[in-house]
Amino acid sequence: MSCIRKAEPEDLPEVVRLAAELWPQHTLEELEEELEPYTDRRDAAVFLAYQEGRKPCGFAQCGLRRDYVEGTETSPVGYLEGIYVRPLCRGQGIARLLVETCQQWAIQAGCREFASDCELTNEESRKFHLAVGFEEANRIICFTKKLR
Repeated sequence: MSCIRKAEPEDLPEVVRLAAELWPQHTLEELEEELEPYTDRRDAAVFLAYQEGRKPCGFAQCGLRRDYVEGTETSPVGYLEGIYVRPLCRGQGIARLLVETCQQWAIQAGCREFASDCELTNEESRKFHLAVGFEEANRIICFTKKLR
């Protein structure tokens, strides 16, 4: 049986450890700096998933976006910024429960739409998003150019 709860500031070390598994290209310090506001703001949240009272086995990071969100018509939009479930805990509906919790949080914040994204080449993430009820809104390639 899984339990989901909103992360508090004192949960930040656990959130950062899970995030480091999802985003290993970032340092713990970078992740802590990014995630710390999500544990203590009204317009953002992190939810932790626990299985049978053990250490957290997954997390979801969500926030409110007031700028344009591809494929949406309202503002603010609830946005799934990141989600991760440890490999040994997968296949048990934990990620789906985390997404549903984020969606309920967004509804309580006044949102009528919920969105997310993934890299164009991340087929596993694309399939997950479709499986939990997202619809693909668009595909884009982003460009940058250095200016001196």
